[in-house]
Amino acid sequence: MTRYVIDAPTVLHLLVNELQVSARNQLVAPTIIRSQALSLLLAAVQCSEFTEQEALQHHDRLTELKIRLLGDRVSRRTAWRIAREQHWDTTYDAEYLAVTMLQADALVTVSPDLRAKAEGIVPLAPVEALCGG
Repeated sequence: MTRYVIDAPTVLHLLVNELQVSARNQLVAPTIIRSQALSLLLAAVQCSEFTEQEALQHHDRLTELKIRLLGDRVSRRTAWRIAREQHWDTTYDAEYLAVTMLQADALVTVSPDLRAKAEGIVPLAPVEALCGG
């Protein structure tokens, strides 16, 4: 089984495009993913990308998606270290990298910003890897 860390934009990409994660893969994420995804859905409604009903349907599907959530002391300390070493203003992106370092095989993101930050720090994989084996 391959373990992939995904971020909030990627989980929404999976939901909106109705992509199915292969049973041979396990999704992993820091605990902040659900709040970040909910905020992205709210922003999408405010920008008229989704109706409120569509956003809430995506949220319902999000809660049904099997994601192993991690947020222990070690991953938070690792995120802190990464953010400090990279001179980032927050630990949000570093939390995804920390979980990847500690608990996964690779990070999958549709975010060009997170991909650029992760380059050279953790292994990266394309979204298509989630659907294949």
